[in-house]
Amino acid sequence: MTTHRRTLPAAALAGTAALAAPLLLMLSAAGPAQAHGAPTQPVSRAYACSPDGGSLAGTAACRAAVTANGGAPFTFWDNLRVANVNGRDRAVIPDGRLCSGGLRDYRGLDLARSDWPSTTLTPGARLTMTYRSTIPHTGTFKMFLTKPGYDPTGPLNWSDLPDRPFAEVKDPAMTGDAYRIGMTLPSDRTGRHVLYTIWQNSSTPDTYYSCSDVVFPEEKGSKGGTGGSGSSGSATPTAGALPAARSGAAEPTASADPSDPAEQPEQAAGTGRAAESADSAAPQAGSTVAGAPVASATDGTGSRHLVAAGAAAVLLAVVAALALRLRRR
Repeated sequence: MTTHRRTLPAAALAGTAALAAPLLLMLSAAGPAQAHGAPTQPVSRAYACSPDGGSLAGTAACRAAVTANGGAPFTFWDNLRVANVNGRDRAVIPDGRLCSGGLRDYRGLDLARSDWPSTTLTPGARLTMTYRSTIPHTGTFKMFLTKPGYDPTGPLNWSDLPDRPFAEVKDPAMTGDAYRIGMTLPSDRTGRHVLYTIWQNSSTPDTYYSCSDVVFPEEKGSKGGTGGSGSSGSATPTAGALPAARSGAAEPTASADPSDPAEQPEQAAGTGRAAESADSAAPQAGSTVAGAPVASATDGTGSRHLVAAGAAAVLLAVVAALALRLRRR
């Protein structure tokens, strides 16, 4: 009889453990173990073309990028990182592969196209970048803007970028789930460009690379074909076949600051930008979206982690209770 009583809990314990094993695996696969972040405003290619990018993921450029990736979507848009670069970006990341960081899983982001989802900016104006981070880290952000005369129909090479960043910010403060990084844009750009962001972690050996496509109107205040009035940070779809945009999304605002020629890197402590980032996080009714952080509203990746973690915790508690009961018998 004693043997029978012990057999039942043992069988239940084994069955529960069998159920827990795949759920624990699901927990580990719910998102990349070292996923960290990317710009959502101005929208980065990886984020725009991810499942969290909403309607932007259906643009011609994003479809082509997924095809070039062998059909794999950019689900882990926040995991475009290379270890042990240690500031040797130009030596480690090959020409033509700057947007993918040389990583095969992101190779579709290197396609030379002039119709990537983009954000309209104003030359010489202030911009608050929203850099969404799923796992915060300390480190330095360096922002580069392609040189005047950049040709978006060719591969992006290091020679297309200035030797020095136009802005550099160390350890910016997080607001919600994102860093808000203030900078002054160069005043001598027109047309389509790439805002290239390098985030070199100091708390991990990783460096993150992001390409955000931006458009500067031919003249300040021009309403040309790029959409909007040219106010810095207005997220306007400029790809040829962008679907209807959503409204009510976060849109950074910026005030013109033409006095700064932005020839030298702008360096700022992270806490110094808290005031100017507050307005950029405020929802704007009726705004046109090209880089709004959809995942921050829908909790795209974080919810998967929480659900899997909760299920695993419950199952582990059941296993522990059954094990204790079996031990007492």
